Amino acid sequence: MTSVENQFIELMKEIKGYTEALALIHWDLRTKIPKKGMEQRAQVIGLLSEKIHQLNTSDQMKALIDQLKGVTKDPIIEKAVEVCEEEYNKSSKIPVEEFKAYVTLRSKSETVWQEARSENNFALLQPYLEELVNYNKKFATYWGYHANKYDGLLNNYEPGLTTSILDKVFDKLKHALSDLVKNIAESKIEVDASQLLHHFPKTDQEQFSLAILDKMGYDFDAGRLDETIHPFAIGINPKDVRVTTRYDENDFRTAIFGTIHEGGHALYEQNFDPDLYQTILANATSMGIHESQSLFWENFVGRSRHFWENHFDLFRKIAPVSFQSIPFESFFKAINEVKPSYIRIEADELTYSLHIIIRYELEKALINGDLDTKDLPEAWNQKMEDYLGIKPTNDQQGVLQDIHWAAGDFGYFPTYALGYMYAAQLNHKLKQDIDIEAIIKSGDFEPIKAWMTEHVHRHGKMKKPLEIINDVTGEGLNPDYLINYLTDKYKTIYKF
Repeated sequence: MTSVENQFIELMKEIKGYTEALALIHWDLRTKIPKKGMEQRAQVIGLLSEKIHQLNTSDQMKALIDQLKGVTKDPIIEKAVEVCEEEYNKSSKIPVEEFKAYVTLRSKSETVWQEARSENNFALLQPYLEELVNYNKKFATYWGYHANKYDGLLNNYEPGLTTSILDKVFDKLKHALSDLVKNIAESKIEVDASQLLHHFPKTDQEQFSLAILDKMGYDFDAGRLDETIHPFAIGINPKDVRVTTRYDENDFRTAIFGTIHEGGHALYEQNFDPDLYQTILANATSMGIHESQSLFWENFVGRSRHFWENHFDLFRKIAPVSFQSIPFESFFKAINEVKPSYIRIEADELTYSLHIIIRYELEKALINGDLDTKDLPEAWNQKMEDYLGIKPTNDQQGVLQDIHWAAGDFGYFPTYALGYMYAAQLNHKLKQDIDIEAIIKSGDFEPIKAWMTEHVHRHGKMKKPLEIINDVTGEGLNPDYLINYLTDKYKTIYKF
């Protein structure tokens, strides 16, 4: 390795050091921090973020990029130079003081969101959200876009994706899902999920969640499971990837499927190629690919018949006596009930993407100036009624349920539905390569994890998202796999 390459590696290590400290602070902010510590913590987040911004846009970074670009023979360093140059070009367009103010605002906004959600009062968050929207409008202009201002933000989370592509894909998905929801509503088959709504102590739910994470291949020596308001997984580094969940003692599904979901995220970050660890490439290639991993495990594995044929006995061993008399067939149908719900993270797998499309349309309108933040609750409620046939009665079950906008993450929401489509496409290919149904039924998930690690996890940022999908499946993004999966599954359950 040349002297210049070594200097580049050391600079990336320094950036990763600050990034790791920032990730740990964010984990603490959302799980353990005392209320009175939040204000000062927001200031620290601003300072660390400013330092990372300065390093990414430093003269040293620019000089190293210029010296190594087109010269280095190391493929990892070559790719890292490409990624760092993209980050340099993007970050250098935002003044440091403006970036620091924005990051500090985000931290304060997250804290206010928790209070607003607790008090069921959007008005508390609204002024912060208005500032965040204005910042994101400005950043989108700094970064540049072709046809739609929203594209400038979308590219941060899903490189190469545009609003025009999303509009076409989401329109097809929305109509297909709406037709399925209508068919299910007209079906004579009744699925009774109320039988699942018995008291299930949090400690017992945690025991089952830990057992499933272990079977998935989650490395507890490189992670942990904690409780939070809004579940998330966070990779501090590949040897410290933490999972959180939320327990509802009257509906175990929230924690069980939430934990499997976040566990899928964690498996991705625990299994990057070790050769990438000291570089910026030991990160997910995009949030869509990240989400493909969580939704694959939650839905294609965790909600499958074969999964529960293997794990139903374990579930009944841990569950309270009130669950013991539920027949397997009734249980399986109940956990796959299709019933429009107010809360995204509690949505069934069929209506889930409609929740995402609602958020996508709203935030696109906010960024393009077609919707004011003060009108967001009313617009949210109307779309819920239009697409899902239900109308929230308060802000907590409506516009305040997600932390994303309070954290400034505009352009993020579409990646959830995009990840679901990626997951269906990967699942289709996986079934051609291995007998996935037999593997799930056996309870030994190692072959599935190994396949995902080989084709997705290990690459980190070495490949772009659509490059991964093309390389693995032989085609670009195709929503038909998700539509076909959901149609086949729910035709069988609801017999239409």
